[in-house]
Formats: sequence, structure tokens, C-alpha cells
Amino acid sequence: MDWKRLPTINATRVFLRWIAEEDVDALYRIFSHTEVMRYWSTPPLADRNAAVKLLHEIHDGFRCQTLLKWGIARRTDGALIGTTTLFNLDLGNHRAEIGYGLDRAHWGKGYMNEALQVLLAYAFEDLALHRIEADVDPRNTSSIRTVERLGFQREGYLRERWQVNGEIQDTVFYGLLRPDWEAIKRTFNRSS
Repeated sequence: MDWKRLPTINATRVFLRWIAEEDVDALYRIFSHTEVMRYWSTPPLADRNAAVKLLHEIHDGFRCQTLLKWGIARRTDGALIGTTTLFNLDLGNHRAEIGYGLDRAHWGKGYMNEALQVLLAYAFEDLALHRIEADVDPRNTSSIRTVERLGFQREGYLRERWQVNGEIQDTVFYGLLRPDWEAIKRTFNRSS
């Protein structure tokens, strides 16, 4: 991995790219939306300044080699419509956690599935990770379907793990191992 800048990763209708200063308004639009943030472990962004702070945290995490957050952009115009992340990156143990968020206007169109397939391919093949974990609110049935479709296996239920805006939230914990990914990616290749 070249730690100067994230690589651009292409999918069919979207691509994963570096998030830049000009993306602050898109970050704010995405992560200030209450439906998008409903099941996150943090509250919605309060204002545009919070989006600027988020961008700096993204770049700091990259410099520290603990966070890789790509913007999900449409191939047609390059507009940022979401993000996907490998965080708590532990290259020594070949593991990371995955996170993702998509602008509410783009839900249900398959963009996230495309983005996560190429992210997982990069994580297992280029970064040589062996394990990727996902922490999902059990009420977030769309996200559960997404990770299960990608081959993640349910590994546990953590009660009252998060407290966000005064609400206590449980977590369903998922894991995806490289051998599981190798088996499921063949089905993606056949269906493409």
C-alpha cells in the first residue's frame, strides 16, 4: 500500500476515491441526514463545520494508517454519494472493521453493494487482510442484508453496546474471513 494517497478503485457504476476539501458539502449532506445516521454509533453532523472536522479526521486516520475511508462517487459525474471505510486497521493481525454510509437519495439502487464488493476485493487481495468485521444495529435490516449478501457470518449479539443521543443500542457482530470471501466472490464473478 502506498501511504501517500488512497488508490482509486473502480466498480461498474461507482468508484471509490480520495475524499477532498471540495467534498465537504456532500459529507455534510450525507452524514447530517437523520435516516442515514439512524443506526450509527454517532449522532448526525450538527453543521458544516462538523463535516470539515470529519474530513480532517479522515485524513489524520489515513496518515496514522488506522483508517482508510473512500468516497463513493458516481462514474457518470464523480459526485460523492457515500463513503466506505476500513477502520481499526491492524495490519499485523491482518484485520479491520468495515463501515459505510450512503446518501439517502441513492438507497435501494445497488450502489453500496458494488462499492463494498470492490472494497472487500482490495482489502483481501491488495492489503492481504484475513478478517473483516462489521458492527450492525439489529434493527438495521437493510445493512444486515447487505453484509450477509457479501458473505459475512453472524458471530454474536452485544447488548447495549452504544449510547447515541440518549438511546441505548445493541449490536449484531459479523465477520468475514478470506476463505469465505474467496468462495463468495466466485458467485459475484459469475453473476456479473
